[in-house]
Amino acid sequence: MAKRRAPSRSKITRLRAQTKAIRWVNAVALCLFALSVGTLAVASALPQKRKLADKRIELSRILEAEAAVLDRMEDSRASYEALRTDPEYLELHAIDRLNVYRPGESIYRIERER
Repeated sequence: MAKRRAPSRSKITRLRAQTKAIRWVNAVALCLFALSVGTLAVASALPQKRKLADKRIELSRILEAEAAVLDRMEDSRASYEALRTDPEYLELHAIDRLNVYRPGESIYRIERER
């Protein structure tokens, strides 16, 4: 059997340089891959963030509308209760809205121009 020759010093140096270059290329490729994955993650999150902001704006509008409706409902409820229980309020309402008045009273109405 023939004896195997040990690689020369120049060949070892060349192999080390190639290994170092391959490691550097692999590191750069890994960085580029990580950067592209991160960019894709951010790019896919932006439309969702925009939709979330739109939904929050829509929710605030709906809550404002709900508060306005609840205020009107409370006013209507208070007016209803006053009509049921307060005779003075009922009398004022009848005079103002229904043109009802006591005999002998003089009512003066001023109409606004529209």
